[in-house]
Amino acid sequence: MLQPFALNPSTLPNTTTTTHFYKTNTHPSLTLLDRCTSTKHLHQILPLIIKTGLYNDHLFHNKLINLFFKYGTINEALHVFETVEHKKDALYHTMLKGYAKNSTLCDTLCFYLRMQNDEVMPVVYDFAYLLQLCGKKLELEKGREIHGQVIVNGFEYNLFSMIGVMNFYVKCGEIDDAYRVFERMSEKDLVSWTSLVAGYAQNGFHERALDLFFQMQEGDLKPDSVALVSVLPAVADLKDLRIGRSIHGYALRLGFESKVSFTNALLDMYFKCGCERTARLIFERMNNKCVVSWNTIIDGYAQVGKSEEACATFMKMLDEGVEPTRVAVMAALHACADLGDLERGRFVHKLVIQKKLDFEVPVMNSLISMYSKCKRVDVAASIFDNLKKKTNVTWNAMILGYAQNGCVNEALSLFYMMQSKDIKSDCFTLVAVITALANLSVTRKAKWVHGLAIRTYMNNNVFVSTALVDTYAKCGAIQTARKLFDMMQERHVITWNTMIDGYGTHGHGKEALDLFNDMQNESVMPNDTTFLSVISACSHSGLVEEGLHFFRSMKEDYGLEPAMDHYSAFIDLLGRAGKLDDAWNFIQEMPIKPGITVLGAMLGACKIHNNVKLGEKAADKLFELDPDDGGYHVLLANMYASASMWDKVAKVRIAMEKKGLQKTPGCSLVELRNEVHAFYSGSTNHPQSKRIYAFLEALGDKIRAAGYVPDTDSIHDVEEDVKEQLLSSHSERLAIAFGLLNTSPGTTIHVRKNLRVCGDCHDATKYMSLVTGREIIVRDLRRFHHFKNGICSCGDYW
Repeated sequence: MLQPFALNPSTLPNTTTTTHFYKTNTHPSLTLLDRCTSTKHLHQILPLIIKTGLYNDHLFHNKLINLFFKYGTINEALHVFETVEHKKDALYHTMLKGYAKNSTLCDTLCFYLRMQNDEVMPVVYDFAYLLQLCGKKLELEKGREIHGQVIVNGFEYNLFSMIGVMNFYVKCGEIDDAYRVFERMSEKDLVSWTSLVAGYAQNGFHERALDLFFQMQEGDLKPDSVALVSVLPAVADLKDLRIGRSIHGYALRLGFESKVSFTNALLDMYFKCGCERTARLIFERMNNKCVVSWNTIIDGYAQVGKSEEACATFMKMLDEGVEPTRVAVMAALHACADLGDLERGRFVHKLVIQKKLDFEVPVMNSLISMYSKCKRVDVAASIFDNLKKKTNVTWNAMILGYAQNGCVNEALSLFYMMQSKDIKSDCFTLVAVITALANLSVTRKAKWVHGLAIRTYMNNNVFVSTALVDTYAKCGAIQTARKLFDMMQERHVITWNTMIDGYGTHGHGKEALDLFNDMQNESVMPNDTTFLSVISACSHSGLVEEGLHFFRSMKEDYGLEPAMDHYSAFIDLLGRAGKLDDAWNFIQEMPIKPGITVLGAMLGACKIHNNVKLGEKAADKLFELDPDDGGYHVLLANMYASASMWDKVAKVRIAMEKKGLQKTPGCSLVELRNEVHAFYSGSTNHPQSKRIYAFLEALGDKIRAAGYVPDTDSIHDVEEDVKEQLLSSHSERLAIAFGLLNTSPGTTIHVRKNLRVCGDCHDATKYMSLVTGREIIVRDLRRFHHFKNGICSCGDYW
């Protein structure tokens, strides 16, 4: 292929000045260059340009350099530039623009210095390109130097150049400097005002952005669609629906709704203000949807928890042939994760590979999170291990994934590995580690990670502090959790929810309701999680009327539609209080089909109150949904056993065998000297097993003497003494005995159990606390039990 710069330009044919202009502007080569689409095409056209003698023309030089830069071939652009003997200033400006858009800041500044050495006078656009590049690279000091050059070269009062300077400071987050530039401008047009409004909005100063937007209008400047797009993100983040609607009305009157960029910003605003129905209506009415429109609505649904709608819209996007970008893919993965929908998550994963998005780290991070939330942390770990480029977000996602799946050791190991590789951890790293340790319910671990937060100056971060409150509550240290909560300078709604939930799981229903009132007094808007925590707290404390009030209030007073979890909590509230008929009637009248958790709560309540008739009805509907958790079958069998209906117990067990369902083995954990000991019901593989069983036998005599009577009614077909042995080998009793044997008098015993504490173990533990003089804290699947002096904090209501 013939290369133009392989020739000596002086040997090319000359043309006369008279015909030069006409020939240059009408030659077919110019049209061919305008239609050029690749370097390959460009090299095919070059021989024609050389042959006709047009290669020496200034117009062609500019076009060739622009095209070479466009296709990223910087060296070839430079070669063309160097072959020009008499370089005009415009050629320098073209080169500087090309460097700024395609090369490094260092190379661009070097070329700018060459311009100065060659005594080429800069034009205002040169500084615009340099400032854009400095802003993109966040090179604040270099940008300040360019700002100085703007002034030195006499452009301080040029509106275009000052807007460029202002935008540079905005990109670097120096909003005060941007404002100072704006103040000094002798002339302020709509563009300059819009740039400043956008700057404040982008840097999180939403109220200030709105103030400037209104000031702009006081100066008789009418906002155009660009100005509205600039201010809508501020409105969205402030969730000021009133202003958002007024902007929408203004735009309708001026016909801006037909502009896609404005409509996209409007969609985002309505989603963030909680008006997803309005957003959907606007989206459906759009005549010209772009990929950003689809991204906005899919991501909007995912962010507000409308995961089914997000997935459905994503599939519709694919059906309409719209090429998904990483934004839509990540939103779809977010929705699949929230739904726990592994099948659809795998479909999106295949799409990621097909669309060659698997080299984009944010997408792979979303995949790690999706698989973790869908209980396939092994697949998430495989993606993590095979990912060559990892950011701290990747590490955080994997640590959190392990934490969410109860893999505490793996989460901590990964955290230590992250530190060994000098990868800087942030507040989200610490939140992931704290979440992992919360699963252990070990106060000493909570104190260790709290100390780590203090040493790394992250203890005042609202997310870290909230996670610590949650961890202390889950370790049984509810008073410490409250002290930390009260010390926090900033609290999000999640913080309030965490503390309310902590009170609820410890059986402090009144304190939970008092905290909800404090939350309202501080004008913190409760969300659906708040009401779930409050209703659950009422359930744990038997506050039926209060729970009923909050269930109604969430929809009537706050416009929050109850989800399945809210219905489950409400059925649990009624059921535990013995209002089984009310609970069953409520299920029959639910506006949505009752799910597994609702019917499971009903069955559990029937087991507590020995209502076999309603229990069977709940079980029939429950098993129609085909739950893969054998625990519900065990619950039904236990209900039959309590009623001595042994034939039906046998039928349930046979059904479980046919379905391949197994009872989840009881497991209790207790920590001793930085080591967690696990005990399973009836297990004898612990090194201290003989000692533990001997201690339990002696302890059994003491608690029987104190008044304990074993409840053996749920065990069939064995001798009475064997029944007692089976009860005394439950996992929590083994863990408590181990703790009592290996700690000094007065030490509180902390035990965590994976299942609900049975009635007999609950009664026995009360007596253990009485005869040993120890406080015993048991965290079971549902709540905390603080046993002290023969009394449990739950008041035997759990």
